Amino acid sequence: MNVTLGAERADLVARICTYLQDIHPRAASLQELGERFHISPFHLQRTFKAATGISPRQYAAKLRLEDFKTQVRNGQRITDAIYGAGYGSSSRLYEQSDESLGMTPSTYRLRGAGMTIFYSVVPCPLGYLLVAATERGICKISLGDSAAALIADLDAEFADAERVRDDEGVGFWTERIIAYLEGWQPDLDLPLDLRATAFQVKVWQQLQKIPVGETRTYSEVAAAIGKPNAVRAVANACAKNPAALVIPCHRIIRKDRGLGGYRWGIEIKRALLEREQAYKAVAQDNP
Repeated sequence: MNVTLGAERADLVARICTYLQDIHPRAASLQELGERFHISPFHLQRTFKAATGISPRQYAAKLRLEDFKTQVRNGQRITDAIYGAGYGSSSRLYEQSDESLGMTPSTYRLRGAGMTIFYSVVPCPLGYLLVAATERGICKISLGDSAAALIADLDAEFADAERVRDDEGVGFWTERIIAYLEGWQPDLDLPLDLRATAFQVKVWQQLQKIPVGETRTYSEVAAAIGKPNAVRAVANACAKNPAALVIPCHRIIRKDRGLGGYRWGIEIKRALLEREQAYKAVAQDNP
């Protein structure tokens, strides 16, 4: 069975490579590739990268760069070779050249440049849930009362990324999060791919240690990470948390026991805490 599955994946990757070579210098979006090969764009990207070490987009970029180099070696003027290889401008050539020469992923993180982000928006018990992910893990989880507003927020944050709606591919994660919201999933240990400072990571990791049904104050979190005077910085890190629920910043309250702020709305925060306290009570009654 595993041998057959491996052969099927190898055949799929080979067919994708052939197709990209056939349509060169035109590039194909993941949406187009997914429709052509009858597979979720998210799974297509993961399968292709697992087999080749690069994404379909990077493979097409390498084809384009090699084509450019070949044309120049054969005597073409650089300007003619740039457009002949499919680049829209010389700046696009330099961007792709840098990527092919191994520029670090962090260079492309600003506004998502060079990234492919898959996302899904579905109804949930608190309105709408948006989950966005790279091939490495979840990069954004948002809650709100409007699917359109959540998508607009994603578009603004990752304006320079290739964004692909893929409800099927991201469905495994959205289903687990909804199960959590409905009380069937006690915790959310999901893979994350987040942009953060070292301090933010330390705060977010501490938040993930707070048990379901319990809360902490900002000052308690600051003390727990060894920075008792960094209460305001802790609050800022909570406010910038990009992954609602998985990083449970809703469990942080003020010293006077007030709810404090919440990026996705105070009513959602109150509802989450009430749900978790109810879940904890049921768990204690049924050990």
